[in-house]
Amino acid sequence: MQAISAAEEVHLLRFATKLTLGDTHSAEDLVQEALLRAWRHADRLVSTHGLARPWLFTVVRRLAIDSLRSRRARPVEVSPQAPEIDVVFDPAETSLTAHVLKQAMAELPPFHREVLVYRYYLDQSIEDTAAALALPIGTVKSRTSHALNALRRALTSQGVHSYR
Repeated sequence: MQAISAAEEVHLLRFATKLTLGDTHSAEDLVQEALLRAWRHADRLVSTHGLARPWLFTVVRRLAIDSLRSRRARPVEVSPQAPEIDVVFDPAETSLTAHVLKQAMAELPPFHREVLVYRYYLDQSIEDTAAALALPIGTVKSRTSHALNALRRALTSQGVHSYR
């Protein structure tokens, strides 16, 4: 792969900085990851002249989108200046939560219960769950989604509401 020029690096970094709304550290991370991926796929980029630059910009854009999506999916991080909250372990609360969850799970069809047990109770990956249940990966993904929605409805019917 032909090395990209310093001017192209500047353009790529400027583009990444715009995508990260001025966060230069995140922009540098995006560019670094894009260049690493270019190095890993150098054989493909060498075979087509002029492909490296648009490919890098596309990779940076997609990495920025993935980063934004993952930040939205995670809970908000607590800043170090936030006051400490004393958490008191309450065994009665844990017992009550387990009881309510057990009742809600009992309302689900067996194939929904099964996929939720593998995915969340046994902490299995999608691939491992698919192998254990002898199902295609896509089926495990859709069944998990449907099972979570059904569980949410069952919990709502018991008076448990989401605090999203």
